[in-house]
Amino acid sequence: MSSAATYMPIATTTLGSNTASVTFNSFSGYTDLIIVINGRTTRANDSDAVQIIFNSDNSNSYSFTLLYGDGSSAGAGQASNTSSHTLGRLIGTSSTTQPSMLIGQIMNYSNTTTYKTILGRSANQITNNYGVYANVGLYRSTSAITSMTLTPAVGPNFVTGSTFTLYGILAA
Repeated sequence: MSSAATYMPIATTTLGSNTASVTFNSFSGYTDLIIVINGRTTRANDSDAVQIIFNSDNSNSYSFTLLYGDGSSAGAGQASNTSSHTLGRLIGTSSTTQPSMLIGQIMNYSNTTTYKTILGRSANQITNNYGVYANVGLYRSTSAITSMTLTPAVGPNFVTGSTFTLYGILAA
């Protein structure tokens, strides 16, 4: 018995220079999308939130709840009616030379009758403490997602060598 592939690579971008944003806008035929980021931002001495905007829509249509911990403390937060979704966090340039990883999942992105759910997970090392972040969010639009733009919140850039890979999940 053979199984069909369900996790398909769509596009990969490796930055050749410091870059303010990364956009994906060529995807269709999948049920969900996965974005995997391995990189850093130019923010000094701290990690940086990575924002995602769908369809160039920054009209306060996003909300999210997050949990985080660093090995010695834990916390939570939430935001409503924001102009972007905080997908997770990447390490800044002064904290370590090691990049961090962020994985985001956008469920049912092409459905035109429901809002879109977003899950984000990230981990990074800050001066020998590991930061772990998990969040769930909602894009309150029934429009199909046709593009996504990622930007660092403070950065102001993603650093050279950071990689961004978009995957599509096919219906099983």
